[in-house]
Amino acid sequence: MMIVPAYWAEARLQDRYRGRPVVVRRFGWSDDDLDAAQAHADARAREALDAILSGQSVPRRERRTNYGVEGIPIREQIVQRSDDVIVTRNSYGALCLNTPDVLFADIDHVSTPSGCALPLLGALGLLAAGALIGGALGNFNIGLAAGGIAMVVVNQILSGRRKRRLARSGGVEGIALQRVQAFVERHPDWHLRAYRTPAGLRILAMHATFEPQDAQVHAFFKALGTDTLYARMCTLQHCFRARLTPKPWRLGIIAHIRPPVAAWSAEQASNPDRLAWVAEYERESAGFAACAYVRSFGDERRVDAKAERVRDLHDRMSRALENLPLG
Repeated sequence: MMIVPAYWAEARLQDRYRGRPVVVRRFGWSDDDLDAAQAHADARAREALDAILSGQSVPRRERRTNYGVEGIPIREQIVQRSDDVIVTRNSYGALCLNTPDVLFADIDHVSTPSGCALPLLGALGLLAAGALIGGALGNFNIGLAAGGIAMVVVNQILSGRRKRRLARSGGVEGIALQRVQAFVERHPDWHLRAYRTPAGLRILAMHATFEPQDAQVHAFFKALGTDTLYARMCTLQHCFRARLTPKPWRLGIIAHIRPPVAAWSAEQASNPDRLAWVAEYERESAGFAACAYVRSFGDERRVDAKAERVRDLHDRMSRALENLPLG
């Protein structure tokens, strides 16, 4: 299935339904040329308008977005093609790898708990005990103060224990890697590579290719705690994605690339302001990696040829093996 079309167009049709004007807009796309994209847009608009005129509840227009809408492919500038693997420049200017069948999973670390480690009922219990003791001593305020001090001390003890348990597990990354290890122990025929990202982990499956709608893919996502938005995008767009270059704000770049969302054309891609932004971004990102290889899991002898080609492209463009700061 086409996941990143090269040409986009939009059609607008108007009619009347029950005495009121009806305007329908639809996008069209193609890998062939702009005329084919326009023909596709016209056909989709005609289909939507006919549905409305027959009494069906159909949206009048589609949101102008990059990706993530049911039925609309990824709408980003194509930078590089390698068979069905496509590198695009996303809405904030970073390069992204898009593949229909090589499995990537994003895991965002859960932030470490902060604040009160003492359960609410425990805290209330200490305060109540202090109040009772104060009442018995004839000074209610002293009792409350004692309960408050006890609550602070117990909370510090519990927080210290929680931090030590987290440290023994290797921190949030260690806990995430343990989930990967547990999955591979249940599936010994799998071969996975783990990469560190600024916000978590990226996992690449090396032993086979997968359909994004495959049930075992969703079981894999669930077992690893994959980011739910990423998992949904994979299903909607029939592909897996991996960011290859740093996020611009992590490089100190404040200005936004233009246009952020649009139907792509040669004129838009060659806009002088856009080209100047890209040149600055490439200069600033030269000393950064998008991710860093951590370790492999499972049977490393099992390597699918397609997955290996994508791994090579991913590792080179993300600079995952170069020991650089992450962006």
